[in-house]
Amino acid sequence: MHTKYKDKSFLRGVRYCLEGISYTFKNERNFRIETILGIIAVILSFLLKISMLEWVVVVLLINLVLVLELLNTAFESVVDLYTQDYNKIAKACKDVAAAAVLTASIFSLVIGILIFVPKIMEVIK
Repeated sequence: MHTKYKDKSFLRGVRYCLEGISYTFKNERNFRIETILGIIAVILSFLLKISMLEWVVVVLLINLVLVLELLNTAFESVVDLYTQDYNKIAKACKDVAAAAVLTASIFSLVIGILIFVPKIMEVIK
């Protein structure tokens, strides 16, 4: 194993985590889009003065989508490291990881609609 990963320093570990987030942000368009949508959801949450429980749900769902996108990127990288040739199993691994992100994104959208639309309708009235 590379010596970089044998270091047990907490701060170095945090730095490596931030490098992973930075890598994903720079290289994955969907992660950038999901981050922007998460920021919009937080701003909307402030503006619409959602409840504490709704805040918990919004923050958890933003985190869920971003974490799944990070894992999807890791899966894709490992598969690409294993093979650059077409492989049915490699394709399935990538497709399933992407499906996890899509499923969480759709679920988050539905919950976002349930939380935000009634509050927006109150403001419009």
